Amino acid sequence: MRSFVSRLAWAGLLATALGLPAHAVDVRAVRLWAGPDSTRVVLDLSGSAQHSLQVLKNPDRVVLDVVGARLGRGVRTAQSGAGAVKQVRMARRSSGELRIVLDLTRPIQAKSFLAAPNHRYGYRLVIDFGSNQGVDTPVKVEHAPPDARDLIIAIDAGHGGEDPGAIGQNGTREKDVVLAIARELSLKINAEPGMKAALTRNGDYFVPLRDRMRRARVQQADLFVSIHADSIRDRRVDGSSVYILSQRGATDEASRWLAERENASDLIGGVSLDDKDDVLASVLLDLSQSASLSASQVAAERVLRQLNRVGEVRKPQVQQARFMVLKSPDIPSMLVETAYISNPQEEQRLRGQPHQAKLAGAIHQGVHDYFYANPPAGTRVAQLAAGAAPRAAMAGTADSGM
Repeated sequence: MRSFVSRLAWAGLLATALGLPAHAVDVRAVRLWAGPDSTRVVLDLSGSAQHSLQVLKNPDRVVLDVVGARLGRGVRTAQSGAGAVKQVRMARRSSGELRIVLDLTRPIQAKSFLAAPNHRYGYRLVIDFGSNQGVDTPVKVEHAPPDARDLIIAIDAGHGGEDPGAIGQNGTREKDVVLAIARELSLKINAEPGMKAALTRNGDYFVPLRDRMRRARVQQADLFVSIHADSIRDRRVDGSSVYILSQRGATDEASRWLAERENASDLIGGVSLDDKDDVLASVLLDLSQSASLSASQVAAERVLRQLNRVGEVRKPQVQQARFMVLKSPDIPSMLVETAYISNPQEEQRLRGQPHQAKLAGAIHQGVHDYFYANPPAGTRVAQLAAGAAPRAAMAGTADSGM
């Protein structure tokens, strides 16, 4: 018995030394998620595994070799694709690898990584297709002087695709609820004169956190609103909360931008950091972040006030946290926890369109109130707000009997 155990241990050590798994890894499922400009393929694995990736042409395809892997029960050797992936083909090679071929619809960049287990998933091998794959690539934006432009409100529906977010007792998925609320909010924003909505996702697909910030910047957003529906162990907890970036989170992000400022073109209100010395770059970033955090606080207070009128508010003051999606240094940003999906009553309300519309209406009214009290110069809202002030003054004069 001891010699058998020793042989098993030796086999494990040898496999580790050779970079091979000590036992076969099963591919339990293959999942695809397609967005408008990116596609993600996820392989659910029974354990950790080494892999290699090649991007080939004529025809366009990606070849993935997973060491010591095999197809699990019920996994088909071929399946149709989505987005940039035309189809998926899999076969075990004589050398022991599982070869996965992803036939592509067009030439496209690809990258892969092994994701460690978390509270919801086991090991996952992820292949991302797209122009950036979530890397915060600097984006050149022309900042021409606007002629009474519309305000752009970036609306970010949390989670999506393989990431369902929190799940209620009756199976309601956060990603579905917040997308519905985001779409309702988009309709209300677009119906508001002088405002336009820009959704970071408008379907069931995954958008990396930094890519959500990048999409808002590409749209030259004036405000970023991320929508969520939280979960907590205590199912009695209910109510809405609104968050902005903490000072510590701002400091962390400032350090990151300063460290990478040679690549951080046009990140701070159209001002590039790559040709500035350390002191000037730090001052510019600090000024931008201070203004953004101040505006975030005021806007979040307006939204929280409106949410308090449509339901319970969990936290009566705006909260601060280090959420990644709030870290854009030049766009006022907030994260709205609309409700606790873990609370059975709130989960039931979240499933219904009437309550989704109420929540969207409250957020919209808060955004409206903020911008009419603080209209950016050169916008249609600034013109409309200026026109509303004289009318209000005249109405006051009429009411006074003068």
